[in-house]
Order: sequence, then C-alpha cells, then structure tokens
Amino acid sequence: MKPKVIFGKQTTKVKQLADIIAQEIMQGKYMIGSSLPSINSLSGEYGVSRDTVFKAFANLRERRLIDSTPGKGYYVVNRQETVFLLLDEFSPFKNTLYNSLIKHLPGNYRVDLWFHQYNEHIFNTIMHEAIGRYNHYLVMNFDHEHLSPLLSKINPSRLLLLDFGKFDKEGYSYICQDFDTALYTALMEIKEKLQRYRKMVFYLPSDSKHPKSSADALERFCKDHCLNFQVVMEEMKEVEKEVVYLVIRQTDVVDVIKKSRELGLKCGGDFGLIAYNDTPAYQVIDEGITALSIDWEEMAMKAARFVMTGNPMKIDLPTKVHLRKSIG
Repeated sequence: MKPKVIFGKQTTKVKQLADIIAQEIMQGKYMIGSSLPSINSLSGEYGVSRDTVFKAFANLRERRLIDSTPGKGYYVVNRQETVFLLLDEFSPFKNTLYNSLIKHLPGNYRVDLWFHQYNEHIFNTIMHEAIGRYNHYLVMNFDHEHLSPLLSKINPSRLLLLDFGKFDKEGYSYICQDFDTALYTALMEIKEKLQRYRKMVFYLPSDSKHPKSSADALERFCKDHCLNFQVVMEEMKEVEKEVVYLVIRQTDVVDVIKKSRELGLKCGGDFGLIAYNDTPAYQVIDEGITALSIDWEEMAMKAARFVMTGNPMKIDLPTKVHLRKSIG
C-alpha cells in the first residue's frame, strides 16, 4: 500500500495536493486525455477530505492542466512545463534576461521568477519550497565562491547555473560570465583609449556583490600596460580630470555624472567613464556611456534551449565592449 503523504505547514493542503498531482502529470504518470482517479480514490490515497481533493482539482482546472465532463470525470488536457527562475536581484539587464526567456519559450511553458537578494536564508527558503515542484531550474547561486549544497538535490539534467561560478561546476550545466580573464580581454580592446588618461579608478563599493577578483584583473591589466590605477571601496568623493572611472552599479554611473556636472567637467572630454552591464539608458546619458557587458539576450536564448532540449551545456559568455563617447 502506498504510504500517506505528509503535508507540511508552509501552504494549504489543497495547494500541496494540487502540486503533487501536477508533478505527476508532468512526469507522465497521467497522459494527456487520460482520466484521473476519482475524488474518493484520491481522498483515501492521500488521507485528505473529499473537499480537499475537489478544491485541488479546481486549482488544476484554473491552471489548465485538467478538465471535466459529465460521465467522464476529470482528465488531463495539457502537460504544462514549469520553469523555476531564481535570480540574485532586480536590475534592468535581469529584466532583459527574464523577458527574453519568455519570448524564446513556447506558450505551454510557465516561468516563475524569484529573487534571493544575495541572502542565504532567503535563498534556502525559496529553494526548499521549489525543489521537486518544477520541471526545470535556472538558478543564480547566492555565493560566487561556493555552490549551495541544496542544488545537489536537483537532478543535474534539470538544473542550469547562471551568471556566476568560480566554484566547481563539474557535473552541472551552466551559462556564466567570467569576471577576470574576460575583463582583461575587454580592456585590451580599448587599451589605446585608456592610455590617454593619467589614471584608471575602479569604483567597487565594499557592499557590492560584484566579484572582488575583478580588481585583481584590473591591476594585472594596468601593470602590464604601465597605467596608474586605484581601487576605491568607499564612497566616491569627487571626479577628477584625466581619470577614467570603471563603475559597477547604475546608481554610481548617475552619481559620477552628477558630481562631474557640479565641477563643470565633461564626460568623454575631461574624464572617462565605463560601466559594467549595458542598459538602454547608457546609450543616451551624456552622449553615450561605454559599457562592458555580456549579452543577456544570448544567455536567455541559450537557457531556453536547455529547457526545451535538456541537452547539457557549459558556456562562458564573452564580455563585449559597447564603445561610446564617454571615453573619447
């Protein structure tokens, strides 16, 4: 006899039972067009009331997974594919990733979007709730250096790691960006423009989640090409002439522009500015801000391919230079 399911307290029995039946549909236990067990049968199988089963069926009808007709009972009408997308924090380029993923997936795929805000407790809470409930998992880990042990509970064929990954990714599919060698390579493309400045300043606030190893890559580049450099981890006090700034956050780009205007300095003339992660706004701010960025739409397109085919992939996306007038 099949053991009774132990229902948790994190949500209602109705929702949990509906999720269990939905998972069984996705796994092929109940095929499209086939009948589901009767309300009485499921009531006995799962140790819940008939009303709970009835409401779970209503939930599945709302999700367009099942339907019912007189004399036939409840039957499967659609096998919806569910995708769990866990990102670190909201930003314009993460919005691009999400929208592009939706665009590249067929209509029978549902994407649930979550953010963990680089908080391990939030990450673990969301993951505990999600494991076993989705067909596919696309996850940005909360730590750049260590892979969360919770991810080992997901079938590797259903898990795709995104964006970061200095940790060991052996056995997992991933689409990541490199913050060390790729940064060095990108800076090489604009070396001549950078050598016009007397110093390069990397603004990397101490509370930023950007990998600190990027500062080491910048140091190597500057030493290799005889450029003065500085890494600033405190609040930026002022903008100086003949200095080119590399900044991470969009708010810091705005801050640099505001400070420069107060001093009457022109971006791309008196000083230079480079941003990480391109956004549409950088095309128009001060005649254009040069940006170093991976192609977030490409990441979404490849992630959609993984979801639809299940084929393993190990991809490091290149960091591209979007050259504009902010560095002359």
